[in-house]
Amino acid sequence: MKKILVIEDNADVRENIAEILELSNYEVLQAPDGKAGVEVAMKDNPDLIICDIMMPVLDGYGVLHLLSKHKETFGIPFIFLTAKSEKADFRKGMELGADDYITKPFDGIELLNAVEIRLKKTEVLKKSSSESSNKMKEFLDAARQSDNIKLISDEREVYDFRKKQMIYSEGQRPKAVYYVITGKIKIYKSSKDGKELITAICGPEDFFGYTYILENANYTENAQVLEDAQLMLIPREDFITLTTNDTQIAKQFIKIITRNILEKEEALVNLAYNSLRKKVAYGLAQVLDKYKKENNKNEILELSRENLAQITGVATESLIRTLADFKSEKLISIEPGKIIVLNEKKLRDLPY
Repeated sequence: MKKILVIEDNADVRENIAEILELSNYEVLQAPDGKAGVEVAMKDNPDLIICDIMMPVLDGYGVLHLLSKHKETFGIPFIFLTAKSEKADFRKGMELGADDYITKPFDGIELLNAVEIRLKKTEVLKKSSSESSNKMKEFLDAARQSDNIKLISDEREVYDFRKKQMIYSEGQRPKAVYYVITGKIKIYKSSKDGKELITAICGPEDFFGYTYILENANYTENAQVLEDAQLMLIPREDFITLTTNDTQIAKQFIKIITRNILEKEEALVNLAYNSLRKKVAYGLAQVLDKYKKENNKNEILELSRENLAQITGVATESLIRTLADFKSEKLISIEPGKIIVLNEKKLRDLPY
């Protein structure tokens, strides 16, 4: 049974909406103002929210803004309920991320249609997201089952690379796509004065180096081993043949590329707009996603301060001071060569 939260300060309107939804077999939660609505949403994580705009304590815009800042409630379908129909109000709501509007007065069919449409779209997006999260498994399965050249196979040679070993450097001509079996690889750019910025960390089941083969261009970045690794090399010709001739393989690889682009866009936004604390927290979260192991309550990150500074895009001295602050706030623990994450959720949700 889908759970819907109704936030409305008018008791009669709120009860009327709740009754219509309950008759249609929805579980309904109610809140009389914006502040209470945010608390209910954080506690019960509804499948959809219907929220009035003009309310005491906290208006609908404020509700949507606050909920969008929390990982638990970000992305919940949000329908504004309003007596206003001015274009400016619609634009403001949509810019904040609202999914739809229902203008008072409305009838039950209009309400139910809006709710059903939003819930169906959410299901589609969840399915798409689930597919995206399993993109690598699907891609590898498709590659193994292809009748064309095998992209990943037991016949391909696996090469051992040692820590700090260079895999490729800026300006070189690409000859292969790399697939990580074990270990960690850092992808980074160097400035003219020798400063480095890590743009990605690749771990098991990640591909890297494919962009340059697809673009038929020389490397504009460097790849170096962060910790001892085993890599499978896929020759340029094999990669081009398979992604060109097999539609299923091409589609799966497009998913991988799209996801990588979105991750890099998010990283750029972090570098441009976040505070020092947020930048460092974001960098730790990025590394954590690569190092994380199941059922490990306190995650251990074995990464030098220099590398972590290059990931976050801050000076090493600033990083060290911020890590000390995080330690005093009991977000992390620091040991020689290691950072132990004690409170992952709080670290990811750092407000400033």
